[in-house]
This record gives sequence, structure tokens and C-alpha cells, in this order.
Amino acid sequence: MNSISLDGVTIRYDDSGPQDGLPVVLVHGHPFNRTLWAPQTKALVAAGYRVIAPDLRGYGDSDVVPGVTPLSRFADDIAALLDHVGVRRAVIGGVSMGGQIAMEFHLRRPERVRALVLSDTSPAAETEEGKAFRNSLADRLLAEGMDGYTAEVIDKMIAPYNVAGQPDVAAHVTGMMRATDPEGAAAALRGRAERPDYHASLASAAVPALVLVGADDVYTPVAGAEALHALIPHSTLAVVEGAGHLPGVERPERFNAELLRFLDTL
Repeated sequence: MNSISLDGVTIRYDDSGPQDGLPVVLVHGHPFNRTLWAPQTKALVAAGYRVIAPDLRGYGDSDVVPGVTPLSRFADDIAALLDHVGVRRAVIGGVSMGGQIAMEFHLRRPERVRALVLSDTSPAAETEEGKAFRNSLADRLLAEGMDGYTAEVIDKMIAPYNVAGQPDVAAHVTGMMRATDPEGAAAALRGRAERPDYHASLASAAVPALVLVGADDVYTPVAGAEALHALIPHSTLAVVEGAGHLPGVERPERFNAELLRFLDTL
């Protein structure tokens, strides 16, 4: 594990694989941490890629930052991290909120994106109803902690049949969620509520993109992934059967096969 200090905030990250390999940045979603990408890191490093997986500020081993953390702040952190490790252009990938951070990075710094990997995510700005929900949830997490929320949504984060059929995966996902500091999670929820719309920047994207989605994702269903694929000019769509919102941990072999197939075309 490595670290970098940004404006007094310590961001911790893994930098794995050959330093001259094609760099791939993997951005976790809410409320997880960089260990979400362990199956992908192992597979990509074995294939000769360099994998950079940070803990976002407020998550994992990075410092907790209360208040409001907009997606632009996360994207700026990734840019600073790439500067720190000497990488000018990289494949930028993320799942759920991490996918939106990848879109934000592309919006702000398209020249630094070699390709996009967008898993189980949406390009739309938040609705008024969604803003109210995220801010209410932030209040709740600060008041109650992460346990009740984790128990309520675990069978949406991963498909219900995987909660029962893959107890090790379910334990990993719930462990990440429960270990997240409520202040960091709340700050990200408030910032995510104010995210912009990414349709225009994605519609004009000049780089290849891979859109992935779990076949049984209830948060960002297949229809949304199909629309995202149709929006991005040079994109490929992969539907991962037997998975919900986190196909990278639910069906890592299938997810990794699609990811490696895409990366090998770059």
C-alpha cells in the first residue's frame, strides 16, 4: 500500500504490476474500498497491465473527510495521483459511483483518458427526488452508522441468489460497507447528489469504452447500460450473467474475460 498527501488529506492506493504496462485505474463505488477490485487486479497484473487502485478520500484506508465531497474532487484526486506516479494517460474504470467519477474525469481531462471502463453506472444528473434521498441517507448514516443500511441493501448490491450462494463474497461486500466511516460516506452522498449530466461529453468521446452490467442489477439495469452503450460512439457492451450491481466480485471470471478482451484491443 502506498500513500500521497493532497491538501492535507492522505490518499492510500495500490500500484501493482509492471511499471511499463498499460496503466489501468480502477475506482471503487460507494460505500466500498479498493479491495473491491482484488479479482481484477490479480487478473490484469498477470496479463501484464499496471493497475492503480485508490481508496477514495473518506473510504478504506484513506483519510476521512466530512462535509461534502463532489465527484470533481474525487476526479482531481485521481489526476494528482497519476501525476504522482508518473502516468500521463490511463484507462479509467469504475463501478457505480466509481463509474461516475470516471465520467467526471473524462469530462474534465479527456486528453488523459486512454479508454473508459464503465460498470453498472449511469450518466444522468441526479433528480430532485434523488437529491433528497441521498441527503436524507447521509443524515441517517451520520445518526445511525452503517450497519442498518448495509443489512437493507446487501441483496441489491449483489444479487439475492449470490448473497445466499456466495457467502464469502457477501461477507467481503458487507465487511467493506460496515467498515466505511459514516462521515466519509455522507460527504460523498451529498457530493454525488449534485453531480452534472455526462451525456454530452460521453456522446463526443473519442476513446474506446467498455460498458459492463450485471444481468440482474436493480440499481442500474441492463436497459440503462444499453442506452449508455448507444450513447458512446466507440463502445462495447458486456452483460454479465449471474450478477447484480457488483459483477466484478460476483462473477469475476466472466467480468475479467470481458475486461481483458477489451484491453487487449487497445
